[in-house]
Amino acid sequence: MGDGNGGYELPRVWIWDKASGGQFANINRPISGATHDKALPVGKHPFQLYSLGTPNGQKVSIMFEELLALGHSGAEYDAWPIRIGDGEQFSSGFVDINPNSKIPALVDRSGPDPIRIFESGAILVYLAEKFGEFLPATGPERAETLSWLFWQMGSAPFLGGGFGHFFAYAPEKYEYPINRYAMEAKRQLDVLNRRLADNDYIAGSDYSVADMAIWPWYGGIALGHSYKGADVFLAVHEYDHVIRWAKQIAERPAVKRGRIVNKTSGDPAEQLHERHDASDFEHRTQDKLVEESF
Repeated sequence: MGDGNGGYELPRVWIWDKASGGQFANINRPISGATHDKALPVGKHPFQLYSLGTPNGQKVSIMFEELLALGHSGAEYDAWPIRIGDGEQFSSGFVDINPNSKIPALVDRSGPDPIRIFESGAILVYLAEKFGEFLPATGPERAETLSWLFWQMGSAPFLGGGFGHFFAYAPEKYEYPINRYAMEAKRQLDVLNRRLADNDYIAGSDYSVADMAIWPWYGGIALGHSYKGADVFLAVHEYDHVIRWAKQIAERPAVKRGRIVNKTSGDPAEQLHERHDASDFEHRTQDKLVEESF
């Protein structure tokens, strides 16, 4: 890998005069707000989730499936795909829910007035507190769980937008950013590995929102699901406790369901474009689309 364009000179004031971001160039822009008017669909359930089957999106759909598995019928939800590659996150309806135009976003319609919640960590805490699950109510256990939840919120951008972008998506390979973010990704994996050496789950002995938040990102790397070749490049076999934990979480039935909700790419057998009922998992959206084409 080369060093990139070492002759680049910083302008005094940055100007947005050309697309950047590789395959995401068409949706990257330095301003916020809606680009077009479009209302979001609303289903019949108390919760309306607008998301995509990315690591950030998986956190919330896994949480819903875990709540339903525990018998919380009030956690029934409709999950609608927001195709970020097509710019659907910039619709007026979505911006009304999340002015930051990032998935996932949630509307709680169980009460007299709809409540919007955006940012995946905020959604996990909201649901955990509403249903009294996966987040201790008080004490050191709550503090530990929240600390690890927010560790993920602060750390994952270095793994995704940093390492993942320059390793997998940037239009050219540059040695400096790949080295910079590979080092940080391995440091983070080492943090988790040391923690999991003495704990079954991230926050201690109990499965929690911390695991739901961290697993889609770091479990994905450990199991080879993220960024083709990254598991070899980062030598993830060195992190045996992370791999043990990642496999343990992956076997949970609710995780198997939640990780494919709003997934629109990859293996068709692991895609459920929309989720409106538990029976939807028996009939993948991709299969329905194929049938409807005949």
